[in-house]
Amino acid sequence: MPQFQKIAIIGVGLIGASIGLAVRKRRLAAEVVGIGRRTSSLRKAKNVGAVDRTTTKLASGVQDADLAIVCTPVGAIAEIVAQVAAAAPNCLITDAGSTKEQLVAEIESRADTVIRFVGSHPLAGAECSGPEHGQADLFKNRTVVVTPTSRTALSDKETITKFWKKLGAQIVELTPAKHDEALAATSHLPHLAAAAIAASTPERYLQLVATGWADTTRIAAGDADLWRQIFFANRSHVLAAMDTFEGHWKAFRLAIELGDGDKLTTLLTEAKRIRDALGN
Repeated sequence: MPQFQKIAIIGVGLIGASIGLAVRKRRLAAEVVGIGRRTSSLRKAKNVGAVDRTTTKLASGVQDADLAIVCTPVGAIAEIVAQVAAAAPNCLITDAGSTKEQLVAEIESRADTVIRFVGSHPLAGAECSGPEHGQADLFKNRTVVVTPTSRTALSDKETITKFWKKLGAQIVELTPAKHDEALAATSHLPHLAAAAIAASTPERYLQLVATGWADTTRIAAGDADLWRQIFFANRSHVLAAMDTFEGHWKAFRLAIELGDGDKLTTLLTEAKRIRDALGN
């Protein structure tokens, strides 16, 4: 018997479609409904087998759903969560957003309704977007951060944790603030660095780039509007991460400027040690 009778996925891009494919592959729900604004994306999600049916009407789409997963850009999540809770008060809601502190605070500040929300952030994806790029095993052996608060029911947290584990994910539990602090360093700063490197490279030199440049700048190909929302939603932590980066950058620059080979070797060796600790 499936864990859920009905799962509603709001936003059927890469992540939303991958969740749908993963759920249907593992038969975790009797029905998966895709909800979105663009009929073209909904049609693609249906064609690739990510959902059983689609609708552009959120209220009817989430009606009688056991679980709703909001996979939209971060700037839209809080309002959509509120709309889901109003249309389906008993529905458990999670998301796939890249920031949490501001989002969770906004959701929990709504005193007009009780919202069963548990924040989630699957650390999986690609620079490509759209349901046609969805993968049923996208979350296998990948980390999903779950961000409950003191207002989260234990049973709801356990349900969301169990759900992601069934998709093959490994769970890390953090507060919304700790999540945003960590992701500023591990996700948001790298995107800015990749964008800065790409922007610093004259186009006339592109015929001379090799795998180093391509690997380092790959994520700079991500959607600009999506990343603008992420940077602003996590502004304080991103700025702190940029300050740390700037300190290291100045140390490298000074060592090169002064011709201090020993210092430069020390800096490079320490960076290599940290990268090697990842293990792949």
